[in-house]
Amino acid sequence: MLDSSTTTTEETLETRGPATVPSVPGPKAEFDKPAPAHTNRYKLWLWIGAILVIGAGGYVLWSRITSANASAVAAKAAAAGPPPIPVVTATSRKGDIGVYYSGLGAVTPLATVTVRTRVDGQLMNVRYREGDTVHQGVLLAEIDDGPYQAAYTQAQGQLMKDQAALENARIDLVRYQQLVQQKAAPEQQLATQQATVHQDEGVVRLDEGQIQSAKVNLAYCKIAAPVSGRIGLRLVDAGNIVRSSDTNGLLVITQMDPISAIFTISEDQLQVVLKKVAAAQTLEVDAYDRAATTKLAQGSLTTLDNQVDPATGTLKLRATFQNTKGTLYPNQFVNAKLLVQEKRGVTLVPTAAVQRNSQATYLYVVNSDSKVEVRPIVIGATEGNDSEVTSGLAPGEVVVMTGVDKLQAGSKVSAQVAAAKPAVSHAAPAKAR
Repeated sequence: MLDSSTTTTEETLETRGPATVPSVPGPKAEFDKPAPAHTNRYKLWLWIGAILVIGAGGYVLWSRITSANASAVAAKAAAAGPPPIPVVTATSRKGDIGVYYSGLGAVTPLATVTVRTRVDGQLMNVRYREGDTVHQGVLLAEIDDGPYQAAYTQAQGQLMKDQAALENARIDLVRYQQLVQQKAAPEQQLATQQATVHQDEGVVRLDEGQIQSAKVNLAYCKIAAPVSGRIGLRLVDAGNIVRSSDTNGLLVITQMDPISAIFTISEDQLQVVLKKVAAAQTLEVDAYDRAATTKLAQGSLTTLDNQVDPATGTLKLRATFQNTKGTLYPNQFVNAKLLVQEKRGVTLVPTAAVQRNSQATYLYVVNSDSKVEVRPIVIGATEGNDSEVTSGLAPGEVVVMTGVDKLQAGSKVSAQVAAAKPAVSHAAPAKAR
């Protein structure tokens, strides 16, 4: 009875199809639940800690390797010594150098003329322009000569009149001389006539002087250049009345070529110059600009002043220059260099290489092993960029020009050779030694 019921029930279930079977909680369902939040945070911190430990270990390893490499490099550098110091060098040479006496001076024209009128009248014509260079005798201006031409004509007429009176007096004198010989006239009358003749001769001479004066005034109406030179700014325009008493004048002419410069030297240097002048030697003088860098002209010593200035202990000298290019201008400040001696075949080094302290003058000399030594020297003449070494150095040795502030005896250097310069430089006035 029971079996048949069970069978029927199964058949019925198969006929109806699958049915949803409610899930029964069991042990497996518990593992499908999500993990708590504190468990996930714990795992995250474990991973972060592991990463930090690995990074710290890598950093320590890298530091040790880097330190070892740096120690190896430092050991190599210490074994090799300090690096070479970069410097600029030059080679001493044999050459010529001049001994100069330098002095401050000013350009002084040999002639400066203020042209004035010597007659009064109207300025009719001006034949020059400002800044013109004119030659002596060239016509510059003309003054109205009408009144002076009239005076000249009057003087000529008066002369003719007085010459006629003189001629008549001489005829009367001859007549009275004959009458006196014949006892027909008194001797006093003859003497009076002789005085009349002398008087008329004086009047004629006076008239001749008046004519000469009128001629001179006519010549003065045409104003010519008294010297060759450059004309300055115009002082009077055409049409003005000019007078001989005017103080400003018509124009100023300054001689520009040749031109001179007056400069000074110390009285201690005077005897050397005097000996050269007494031996009839021509002393060369160079004129430089205010900055003492540009040579303006070359001339020669002309003369010396006749006394030393007691206030400054200096003596004035004049040098004359050919100024065809107009580089020297009146009243211009110049540095003058007077050549008193020229040394030939001496040892020269650049002045920039010479070092000084309170005890000595010295050079840094580069040896064959690229190390420097401190070499005491004795300096002679100095001219521009070159200095004469009288002892302590031979031609052909290499000396340091720049970069000496980091050097000491035995320093190793990396040398860069400076550009070659001429044996004698005229870049700046030099001090005589």
